[in-house]
Amino acid sequence: MADSNSLSRKRWWYLMPVIFITYSLAYLDRANYGFAAAAGIDSDLGITKATSSLIGALFFLGYFFFQVPCAIYAVQRSIRRLIFFSLILWGLCATATGFVSNIPVLMGIRFLLGVVEAAVFPAMLIFISNWFTSAERSRANTLLILGNPVTVLWMSVVSGYLVQAHGWRGMFIIEGLPAVAWAVIWYVVVRDKPNEVSWLNEQEKRQLQDALDAEQRHVKPMRNYGEAMRSKTTVMLCAAHACWCVGSFGFMMWMPTILKSAATMDIVSVGWLSAAPYLVAIIAMLLASTFSDRLRNRKIFVWPPLLIASVAFFISYLIGAHSFWTSYAFMTIALVGMYAPYGPFFAIVPELVSRNVAGVSMGLISSCGALGAFAGSYLVGYLHGLTGSPGASYVLLTFALLGASILMFCVRATPSEDPVPSLKSEAIR
Repeated sequence: MADSNSLSRKRWWYLMPVIFITYSLAYLDRANYGFAAAAGIDSDLGITKATSSLIGALFFLGYFFFQVPCAIYAVQRSIRRLIFFSLILWGLCATATGFVSNIPVLMGIRFLLGVVEAAVFPAMLIFISNWFTSAERSRANTLLILGNPVTVLWMSVVSGYLVQAHGWRGMFIIEGLPAVAWAVIWYVVVRDKPNEVSWLNEQEKRQLQDALDAEQRHVKPMRNYGEAMRSKTTVMLCAAHACWCVGSFGFMMWMPTILKSAATMDIVSVGWLSAAPYLVAIIAMLLASTFSDRLRNRKIFVWPPLLIASVAFFISYLIGAHSFWTSYAFMTIALVGMYAPYGPFFAIVPELVSRNVAGVSMGLISSCGALGAFAGSYLVGYLHGLTGSPGASYVLLTFALLGASILMFCVRATPSEDPVPSLKSEAIR
């Protein structure tokens, strides 16, 4: 009998650092446009406020159209090859942004960046479901998604200094190159499935596969992708994720601009203030995922934090310019509420949908999130430019997150009364 603790440690230490760094690089190259907007790319290229919000959001439009095709490729062919080529292409697109001289080229690059990054999130979720059991999956998803707040945390500081030293062009060029170099490391280290690696012995491979097979016994098989996409659970999760991403990405993309307009400060100070809430969000994400796996309850760690985020945004809106620091504190609470549920949320899908279609369901849910992110990024930037203040944006974010919370409350996420199998229990068989 293989040592289940040794098997668990091997997978966490071999795989999670690579997964985390890959997604972190993806987030770096999509989120730094907010700093370029705050640093003067609009005035340099003659971009109006409305056009700026559209350019910031175009990434998510490309992301939306290609997530499901990328998920199908990942399931039927190879996650490893898909991510390898995506890393190279998005790194080149991100670097090329530093050389743009007109608006149409900038629009094209932002859209293409979304297209080539569309593979990353659904492919990584599928990859995790191939390697980690349901008793581990919320924590594994969280370590993947931590690439978001951790990246924004250090990117907010580094980008502020890079813009100050090299301008927005230098920031894009310097921050795009690491993805190209990382592609080589990814291809050398990663394999698609446990049976393809040499660092697990045959008994460990069989033990892991038995545990993954056992947790699917209570899930009703689905005939095809169409049935999975039309299921009530998938549709509700798609709608919830879309509303959620209106709030989270609308805020993430334009937080530097909102802070800069709310209080007079230099770009480096904006970077530090933008980074601080993400540190708290990281702690909350780790706690939520850990307790979600221990209690085997996903929903209770999703809809309440989203409700808290909605209320916090509304309070921040009411306080407005009367007290910048109080408003900033509630913005931090809202951001924590938006990020804490991600691990438990994406752990729901493989527990409710059969393995043969779970990857495509996750791709569709992520794709709808990208559509919400497009709407949020565009509308927050547009409303901020139209009104000259963040007030209208806060109202939008409040109602989007409230809608996500209500939808998640209504999802039936009770797959079985039987205990979810673990590696330890499977090892005894």
